[in-house]
Amino acid sequence: MPSIPRADLKPNTYEYEVTPLVKATGFREYDARWLFGPEINLLGIQALGRGLGTLIREMGRDPRIVVGHDYRSYSTSIKQALTVGLMTAGIEVNDIGLALSPVAYFAQFALDIPCVAMVTASHNENGWTGVKMGTDRPLTFGPDEMGRLKDIVLNGEFKDAPGGAYHSIDGMRERYIEDIAEGVKFTRKMKVIAACGNGTAGAFAPEALNRLGIEVIPLDDELDHTFPRYNPNPEDMEMLHAMRDAVKEHGCDVALGFDGDGDRCGVVDDEGEEIFADKIGVLIARDLSALHPNAQFVVDVKSTGLFMTDPILVANGAKTEYWKTGHSYIKRRSHELGALAGFEKSGHFFFNEPIGRGYDDGLVAAIALLQMLDRNPGKNLSDLRKSLPMTWQSPTMSPHCDDEKKYDVVEKVVQTFVDRADAGGEIIGQKIRDVVTVNGVRITAEDGTWGLVRASSNKPELVVVIESPTSDENMRAMFAELDAVLREHPEVGAYNQTL
Repeated sequence: MPSIPRADLKPNTYEYEVTPLVKATGFREYDARWLFGPEINLLGIQALGRGLGTLIREMGRDPRIVVGHDYRSYSTSIKQALTVGLMTAGIEVNDIGLALSPVAYFAQFALDIPCVAMVTASHNENGWTGVKMGTDRPLTFGPDEMGRLKDIVLNGEFKDAPGGAYHSIDGMRERYIEDIAEGVKFTRKMKVIAACGNGTAGAFAPEALNRLGIEVIPLDDELDHTFPRYNPNPEDMEMLHAMRDAVKEHGCDVALGFDGDGDRCGVVDDEGEEIFADKIGVLIARDLSALHPNAQFVVDVKSTGLFMTDPILVANGAKTEYWKTGHSYIKRRSHELGALAGFEKSGHFFFNEPIGRGYDDGLVAAIALLQMLDRNPGKNLSDLRKSLPMTWQSPTMSPHCDDEKKYDVVEKVVQTFVDRADAGGEIIGQKIRDVVTVNGVRITAEDGTWGLVRASSNKPELVVVIESPTSDENMRAMFAELDAVLREHPEVGAYNQTL
């Protein structure tokens, strides 16, 4: 196989069949994502495996790795190509088969193996593939590791080695389900929608919840890689609306929605209200901080301001740090601070001991939510939702912007708002309270209304989020201000959803 991949190959040509195709933009901040075919071919995946194996040895790690794959029609072949590359670099591959990402992370602990490579495009549309990687459980790669991997692969800096091997590991699904169910008991009867979007979670979530004594109503749990109804994305309003309708139809206590690889959880309450994951995080933080006073939490910059101002969290002595958006960032920061939990608005929940092992797991998050309900007898989830201070919050909106252009656009948008603040300008007719640029730009008006613009880390999109503690009108006004600035850049396309 040629050592140096190319980015300009076309399918149905001789070169495409004999040369690795790897588009540079597939190396994201904390994982890898490509359109399979136009942006990477199987030889490119094999080169990725050689590169990952080279990096594992370069980092001095034990050359053993867990690999798994999600339920897409091409994921098995991609995992096999990745495996060939890893073995070429002298890595012992332990293949757990069809899995959720948290099952692969669990397998690192269960098998005492330091490294992981999970083949998944998560909630991305069909046609996408990707790999989530790590060498230090429970953490996954961040920008430094991804940058070095990119250099090795694109520059052909492979160092092949002897000792490569392959082992097929059976029974990891059963071991995982037994592990998350161990010691969990509920005193109240609960009826729950388990929404799986026809993704891999359909093979795990309904059975796992059933074993806990929960009455489970499965929704779209049949494995179907065409995703016939909607993408399995619990941040997408189409999936949330389906969950809402199912809750009302069956009279359930809650609907739990899992994304394509099962590391995220979305929630709809007993009244059919979609509760964004950051506010679920506030409720869980209330519950946990009552059990663990002075608990430390970490949340991403897209999340509600209630983590700092909620009176119950304040009374419990809870401390919260806002950090960069991205599952790898929040996971790593939670680990560094010894936080009890980390929350990300996209639905990633990270629980450290004594609740979890530090990685993001949609089912562990679902169990934590159900335990919270169990500790609040006589109260429905809607009651707990209504106990939160009121805010008006947008969905996560994602206007299209090409990967090659999005970071430059965001840099210009950041500068626009920084310049406005420096000049004493206003936002939504108010003084600008602060501008935070740790991850894109989060601009806050005097009344606490804030808006965020950042580049998506895993798709050719920007990310726009708005929240107001005062009114729906101010929330919409902030969106209009941000959108007007974005419209100054023709590279920004249509939104996936809007207000």
